[in-house]
Order: sequence, then C-alpha cells, then structure tokens
Amino acid sequence: MTNRTAIITGSNSGIGRATARALAARGVRVVLAVRDLDRGHAAAAQMTGRTEVRRLDLADLASVRDFAASLTGPVDLLINNAGVMMPPPGRTVDGFELQFGINHLGHFALTNLLLPQITGRVVTVAAGGHQAGTLDLDDPNWERRPYRPFPGYAQSKLANMLFTAELQRRLTAAGSTVIATAANPGLAATNLLGHGGSAATRIMNALLRPLSQNDDGGARTTLHAATADIPGDSYISPSGFLQARGRPRITGRSAAARDPELARRLWTLSEQLTHTTFPLRIPQR
Repeated sequence: MTNRTAIITGSNSGIGRATARALAARGVRVVLAVRDLDRGHAAAAQMTGRTEVRRLDLADLASVRDFAASLTGPVDLLINNAGVMMPPPGRTVDGFELQFGINHLGHFALTNLLLPQITGRVVTVAAGGHQAGTLDLDDPNWERRPYRPFPGYAQSKLANMLFTAELQRRLTAAGSTVIATAANPGLAATNLLGHGGSAATRIMNALLRPLSQNDDGGARTTLHAATADIPGDSYISPSGFLQARGRPRITGRSAAARDPELARRLWTLSEQLTHTTFPLRIPQR
C-alpha cells in the first residue's frame, strides 16, 4: 500500500477513523475528508504515517464540488464511509432528506466527480439494514410520505448497494480496471448509535450497543473490501451470527439490491438530482 493515496469520507470518528488509521500505518497517504476540520486534525494527530485533512460536507453539493476540484493527481482508493443513521427529520442544503442526501447522493456526486482520477477502487460502506430497504423513486426524499427514521435509513443503504452494482456495470462497460465494492461493518458501537432522536430509536440503540463491536472491528470489512483480491461488486460482511461481527467474507444481498433495472433507474434519478454524470466513455455497440 506504500505510495498510494486514499480518500476516506467521515474519517474523523468511528469506523472511518479506524480505517484511516490502519491504512496510514501501512504507508498509504490518507486524505481525511471531513465536515469539521478541527475534529479532523485531532483525529489525524493520533495517526502515524502521512495524513491530510480537507473539508467536505456531503450535505452540500457545492462543498462536494469544491472538494473534488481541489484534488490533483491520482487517487488509488475512494472510501465512501460517512453517513447518518436515523436522525430526526431534516434536509440537506440542497433540500434532500438527510439520510438519502448524505449517505447516497453526496457520495454519488463525489464518486462521479473524482472517477477520472481514481485508479484502483471505490468502496461504499453500506449496512445489513439494506435488507429491510425499499426504494421509492417517486418520493425518495420523503416529501409526500410521513418521514420514518429507520425506513429512511434502510432506503439509503439499499441505494448504496444499488449504486455499487450499477457503478461496477458501468466501469466494466467502459473497459476500466477500477472496481466498486461495498462493505457492511456489522454492529459497531460508533457515534451513529447515539444519533437517533425518537424514544423508539434511542431504545433500539441502547439494546444494540451491548451486542456491538468496537471501531476497529467495524473497520475490518471496509479494509477487506478496499484491499483484498475480490471481484467487482463484491459485498463484504462479518461472518458471525447475524453478520454482527466476525471475519470479513463475501456475502449475499437482498433481492432488491440485485435488481439491475432498479439500479439503473436510481442512477438516472441521482444524475438528475446531483447534476453529475458517469464521466467515463462507454463504447456504443
């Protein structure tokens, strides 16, 4: 991994910080892409190796564009790690529901903008919660439906899975050697488990926390998806009970996450919402 560059979103805390720490210790130049620069610098100060802290707010597409425009040179690895989990109702700067906007659309735009510079791999941190997800392409931002935190979270994680599948399809069609993979961290006791606002969410988080692993355990699947010799569109999950913890391995996904037409439709909608497109040329047949 020496002399390679990795960009990791949301790497000032939790799984992202553990992933950044592990890669930096192995010689990777790690760019911590974070919303809070002070917290990013504090995290970087605890790491060995080469690190750089840059501001990125995935809830603001202008920030995503500024971040991408500021980067020069090749990027070996992009890890789409940042996310929110079951927050109270809220909107991004561009008017998207927070979970769909940050977990999916922000990373969708970032990946498309950086793809001409990416030489190795795009890893997107999904979740086992995608299994419960349904994707309402007529109302992905919960404008006509009553907002519900967990269905919103599950929808965003399903979107992560479909994004990975369609990105890999497009990369293959373009003849690119870049691959896209997805990782399920299992149950990790990160700050995500403290984010929910409703009483039901807080109770569920309190019940899950004793079953959870630490940040380093949660980062194992991301690191495997980023570095192991695996095919494109692999989905890496812990091998233990209920995929909560354990050694990383390739696992299956929900029927919805395997739907190629749904993946194409989500991609088209995401292009329209973010005003970004797949930047590589796909030969016409």
